[in-house]
Amino acid sequence: MRIDLWQLGCERLAAELPEQQFNTWIRPLPPAEISETADECKVGLRVPNRFKLDWIRSQYSARIETLLSELAGRPVRLELSILPRDTQGPQTRAPAPSAPPPAPRHTPPLTAAAPMAPTLVVPDNPPPSLKPAMAVAPAPAPAAVVAPRSSPNPTAVAGRGKLNPSLTFDTLVAGRANQMARTASLHVVGAPSHMYNPLFIYGGVGLGKTHLIHAVGNALLRANPDAKVLYLHAEQFISDVVRNYQRKTFDELKAKYHSLDLLLIDDVQFFAGKDRTQEEFFNTFEALLAKKAHIIMTSDTYPKGLVDIDERLTSRFDAGLTVAIEPPELEMRVAILMKKTDAEGSRMPEDVAFFIAKNVRANVRELEGALRKVLAYSRFSHKDINIALAREALKDLLSIQNRQISVENIQKTVADFYKIKIADMYSKKRPASIARPRQIAMYLAKEMTQKSLPEIGELFGGRDHTTVLHAVRKIGAERQKSTELNQQLHVLEQTLKG
Repeated sequence: MRIDLWQLGCERLAAELPEQQFNTWIRPLPPAEISETADECKVGLRVPNRFKLDWIRSQYSARIETLLSELAGRPVRLELSILPRDTQGPQTRAPAPSAPPPAPRHTPPLTAAAPMAPTLVVPDNPPPSLKPAMAVAPAPAPAAVVAPRSSPNPTAVAGRGKLNPSLTFDTLVAGRANQMARTASLHVVGAPSHMYNPLFIYGGVGLGKTHLIHAVGNALLRANPDAKVLYLHAEQFISDVVRNYQRKTFDELKAKYHSLDLLLIDDVQFFAGKDRTQEEFFNTFEALLAKKAHIIMTSDTYPKGLVDIDERLTSRFDAGLTVAIEPPELEMRVAILMKKTDAEGSRMPEDVAFFIAKNVRANVRELEGALRKVLAYSRFSHKDINIALAREALKDLLSIQNRQISVENIQKTVADFYKIKIADMYSKKRPASIARPRQIAMYLAKEMTQKSLPEIGELFGGRDHTTVLHAVRKIGAERQKSTELNQQLHVLEQTLKG
């Protein structure tokens, strides 16, 4: 009867969940360990790794407990733990439902117009332990975890894949800014060619897009050392097209790209205006999807925002899953600094990390640069790291920011961006085409300068401080919901910081 409870639960879950979700997260689980007391029934599930434990706990545990309690007719408590590595193998699989679910659907060869995979579910508040984790291998496979960090095939990583072996999911700091892109990437590793193909990741410079796609390539090669994986920048593809065009050796180009299992290509916006390159990439794109290979691309903007790119390509970029990486929030910037400091073998007090994170907001790359300056200054001066030392080490950066970012500069930059007159910033005009950029400029003035609300209001035509506060709150709230607005604000912030 104890075994039947979990088996009945699997049958119910198989009927309730989308097939892909059930096969990825529930079906590979080993049989449950069930114990009973006078007060309750305890169901113990052991999962292969931390990432899977956190995901099942956040997404499915409440439903599993409710469902098993209904079946048992008494309270059931679910306990999750990590399966010891030496017990993982083909024998540790969840029991198949006694009335088996429908046979797996045959997946026809993918085309560019193939429908998107099941909707990605991302928890609003991911558990604290959902940190850089080892990527899961394809869920139906017997071994559910990726091999250890050291690559079993260094030649494949360094040579064939052109991947940086240090850019992995373990070294990527997870946070709200990259949560959806990171989770989608892990799903790609778990089910290559099936989940979110193509995957299109976009965001500003220095936010971790390149790190993320290297992490996918490294994880896939660890799971399958024979996979043909290639990472390249869009400019390298352009160079290959030009070279093969000059030599009339397009068969070589096809042989290089059309045989891949995973193509990772950075900054596809560089294809703009290059018709022959776009034609060859279109052919490559179609060939790879037809053979069920996976494609992951990055760009500085979303597909529909790409300029001088053929509509055939942008429509195919949009056919899979498009996700944004946003500028890291304060807590994530602090976490990045602490992790990078640990990697350098140094220690940084948390108050210093907050000081740096508050003053360096643009992107991860600038954050790392600021950290290197502070660490170097500490080593050269033989002084401990504290806020005074960080302020001294970063004085050039801080003085440049204080000198360049003024309310007037913000007004001019925003006016140019939205194609309105600077005078409109402090005029009494209220049409949406003017009021909206004005509110954005007020928001940036509050975020990027030390001016008070009344001072900002005075610089916007003598407006009351409550008007400024309303604009700041409105734009701040919309930024959290609108990817397009967040992207525009990020571009403006990058421009203002020079």
